[in-house]
Amino acid sequence: MPERKGSRWALLKDSERWSYKQLCTMHWLQRSGLKTARAWHLKQALRRLYAAGLSPEEADHQLDRWISWARRSRLPPFKRLGATLREHKAGIIEHFRSGLTNASVETMNAQIQAAKARAKGYATHENLIAIAYLLCAKLKHLPRNPWLAPAAA
Repeated sequence: MPERKGSRWALLKDSERWSYKQLCTMHWLQRSGLKTARAWHLKQALRRLYAAGLSPEEADHQLDRWISWARRSRLPPFKRLGATLREHKAGIIEHFRSGLTNASVETMNAQIQAAKARAKGYATHENLIAIAYLLCAKLKHLPRNPWLAPAAA
């Protein structure tokens, strides 16, 4: 019988990439009835729901079913997640309708946060805003950097 110890990496990894040992561990875990197994099943079901390419109506129905399952799971984190998904359901269904996400906004935020960390703070807020524009606006016609050697003619 495989142990639960060491199953973390199998739980985090895509099932297509499991080693034989991880496959055996996951089969044991699924039959064990542990909370970890129930949580993994809930997570996988939600991932499949997003990856299935459902119509908005199908997604609405499947999301309701998943939220109901999460509520009955007796796992407090998934109960909270179900409540959060219920609160934001209109926006989630809109994703299935439009296909849009906030990924580009998150990318810009990550770039700005990295710039803040590199600079260890700016003297004024205006400087931070200027750097944010330089990083995220994809400007094409910027003046040449005066600190670089001139290009060979």
